[in-house]
Amino acid sequence: MNVLLATEKPFAAPAVDAIRRTVEAAGMTLSRLEKYTAKAQLLDAVAGADAVIIRSDIIDGEVLDAARQLKIVVRAGAGYDNVDLASATAHRVCVMNTPGQNANAVAELALGLMVYGVRAFFSGAPGTELKGKKLGIHAYGNVGRHVARIAAGFGMETYAFDPFLPAGAIEKDGVTPLSSAPEMYAACRFVSLHIPATAETRDSIGYDLLASMPEGAMLVNTARREVVHEAGLLRVMTERPDFRYMTDVMPGIHAELTATCAGRYFSTPKKAGAQTAEANNNAGIAAAAQIVDFLLNGNEQFRVNPS
Repeated sequence: MNVLLATEKPFAAPAVDAIRRTVEAAGMTLSRLEKYTAKAQLLDAVAGADAVIIRSDIIDGEVLDAARQLKIVVRAGAGYDNVDLASATAHRVCVMNTPGQNANAVAELALGLMVYGVRAFFSGAPGTELKGKKLGIHAYGNVGRHVARIAAGFGMETYAFDPFLPAGAIEKDGVTPLSSAPEMYAACRFVSLHIPATAETRDSIGYDLLASMPEGAMLVNTARREVVHEAGLLRVMTERPDFRYMTDVMPGIHAELTATCAGRYFSTPKKAGAQTAEANNNAGIAAAAQIVDFLLNGNEQFRVNPS
């Protein structure tokens, strides 16, 4: 069986070597399509693939039409909104993610962005400390738990809102659960976003939530661009010179924020949360192992689309 590694943004060489070892140890072959510049290249490559490992690459109906023998797609990472799940199900293709493999890397970035923001972008201007400040974690999944662990080391007061978790699951980590997003935003000077982009969450972080945050507020978004209502964000940033936005998912209003909110807005040039050697290695190996287990044993533990 042929496993295709299709990554416009390639894995680091050690991760590729580990993926190859995992695939070949199971008697399968590994093909690679890296740094491709046209969708046609992906369409050609998937034609002979039984399985595909991707990162932020788009798997839509056209790609699935071209992949006639494809059985599984694994997104090396937590989010999977770059895969058309309905089309994959219609094509009888299993879609998986690799939850938790990038979580520590993303959490470290979130706290790093907070430090960068409160210390005036390391410009030498006076800043503030994180110690004693209230941090709200919006969605307490794998990344959120790591954020809480690291924030505790800074001496922050940590709170979380996650409608899908019982309060006890949050309290056991020494984090205070809150009953609603409005309650958390109104209480916390810092909020770290970790919600996925779904029909329910797109544009859900809007003006009212952001405007309710305390003086000196900072929103940190290492999740998805689409969850923040950008017009509302721009309005808050314009009305409140104390409000800061730090992200690794560059907004569509990047130019406006750069021009009008200097010193209070920062975006990495590209999504950076999973860009560590460790996260690359962990997610890549997990993706390869899940493919092998699925193809040989039918294990669908991390399936994210209906069968």
